[in-house]
Amino acid sequence: MIAVDTNVLAYLLIPGAFTAQAEEALRRDPDWAAPLLWRSEFRNVLVAYVRRKEMSVDQAGMLAATAESLMQGGEYTLPSETILALTDSSGCSSYDCEFVALAQTLEIPLITSDQRILKAFPDRAVSLESYTSGLQRPDR
Repeated sequence: MIAVDTNVLAYLLIPGAFTAQAEEALRRDPDWAAPLLWRSEFRNVLVAYVRRKEMSVDQAGMLAATAESLMQGGEYTLPSETILALTDSSGCSSYDCEFVALAQTLEIPLITSDQRILKAFPDRAVSLESYTSGLQRPDR
């Protein structure tokens, strides 16, 4: 099992420069976990595409349903005190720290492309690039 941030999920489902890496991450470990927050963040990503006229509302809805199916059984809620403590010690947003808290709680790596998270939590966060290229194994 790996924790993935919302961008990794978006890379997987919205074709782009990092889609192949996200597909490789899914191939390596199809058991993905994320805090419930991922849903709102993913909707915001979809809204941005809709507003730029890069996809229709119907397409966005289909992608949201696909993402929800993929993440079914891998969604978690976390205690506020854990998230707040991580924000205080790292300077990262509470949104980002939800993903870190989940990875710490489940004792699994967090796969991300967020440089701030990677820098603040090198013991838990693994870059998508490192994970998929085999440069760093998430044996945490």
